Amino acid sequence: MAVGDGSALSPLRRPQVVGIASHGVSMTPWTASWTRAEIGALGERLAVEHLQSLGLRVLTCNWRCRYGELDVIAADDVLRIAVFVEVKTRTSDRFGGVEQAVTPDKVRRLRRLAGLWLAAQDGNWSEVRIDVVGVRIGRRRDPEITHLQGVG
Repeated sequence: MAVGDGSALSPLRRPQVVGIASHGVSMTPWTASWTRAEIGALGERLAVEHLQSLGLRVLTCNWRCRYGELDVIAADDVLRIAVFVEVKTRTSDRFGGVEQAVTPDKVRRLRRLAGLWLAAQDGNWSEVRIDVVGVRIGRRRDPEITHLQGVG
């Protein structure tokens, strides 16, 4: 990613792609009739399972305050890292991939929300990280998971 290439992610620090995986939820033709909320809920459930498979402990999902929502808040207990995860579930490539899903404005909002959540906690974290987990449904039989670490 080059500076000024119009990418949504910070040009100063390229996020690490942790993995692209397929998880065991088969898509059937009736999933095409699901609502956006149902698809989003499935994506978040798959993202949580993915994070747990990496050894992260999920602290909460869908944390809300007056300024917005954090999809998933997790902890790496070994490294004492608080991980704030934005989940993007897609059924087509019409809106771009995971890299395009989180704009600089979205990263700023996630940082603000993370700061608000942290201010209300007693925990002592050595590091804070914002990740994006993309869930692609419908291209293949099983959903595809893409995990970008440290997007902001």
